[in-house]
Amino acid sequence: MDQLFTNTHIISWLQYFSDNTEVDLEHVKLLDITRKNKNIIPTVEAHRCVLVFTEAGHPDIFYRMYNAGLGDCTVIYNEGSEPTGPIKENLVSEMIDRGINASAGMLIYNKNARSTVKFGMDNSAFTPGSVRYVGSEIRAVILSKMQIEEGKNICVISGESIVIESAILNGEGTIIAVEYNKNDRSALEDNVEQFGLNNVTIIDHVDEDTMKDLPVPDVTMLVASASMEKEMKYMLSINPNMEFVIYTLDFVTAASMPKLFAELGLADPEIIQMSVSKVTSKHTYDAQPAPWIITSR
Repeated sequence: MDQLFTNTHIISWLQYFSDNTEVDLEHVKLLDITRKNKNIIPTVEAHRCVLVFTEAGHPDIFYRMYNAGLGDCTVIYNEGSEPTGPIKENLVSEMIDRGINASAGMLIYNKNARSTVKFGMDNSAFTPGSVRYVGSEIRAVILSKMQIEEGKNICVISGESIVIESAILNGEGTIIAVEYNKNDRSALEDNVEQFGLNNVTIIDHVDEDTMKDLPVPDVTMLVASASMEKEMKYMLSINPNMEFVIYTLDFVTAASMPKLFAELGLADPEIIQMSVSKVTSKHTYDAQPAPWIITSR
């Protein structure tokens, strides 16, 4: 497919906003949501100024931003598809009934942009549903073990909150979410919608048919289950250099990992156990489940 916004188009829009606003373009984040599966909401949350390139359509783009708590952001734009004419400014909260009428560039200024990455988000941020989310501290360690970086393709099996944070952290890659349970898939879909994520693909199982049109993952995170060995074998068949991060609460399963990894031709796994306890308002310790996290590269 032809690229809608070429370098020439991008430069012309940058020149237009440079001539007509006081925005310091040195600190502008460029985001072309006509290419790949770009996420506008997490990007605006994390950057004070974002130059967004979009095609016509997106009837609910500002409503979704408002719903995500970005109503105080300022949208700087013009009418039409070319970088000409008078500049307009409105808050996102004033534009929730508007869509995008033409392919164009627009600046979104977020004075409350956070300077830190969302890492180990609090469980209250996720949509309530059938899923029992892993604790935020444990999730932060799992994400660290996955070594997420821009452009990395990731498969997450039965790890709903891991899917969401991976997608936010890795806007250039594809997150393949495998959810066997119908109710859990529904909860995940609600979270994907809530966070405005466009780089998540949800499938209900792993095999040649469901994966044939998807990018080959670089890393697979999975919750240990009866189908784990089958899943690992398939992942290795499509990527012999697959990295694995496995979560389990079962000591026997964790202890059996060196044998399984050897059978699969993988290097000796790193096996750690995490224990998180919190002091309650009554000055007692509330111990959370202590999972085993197994990694191999």
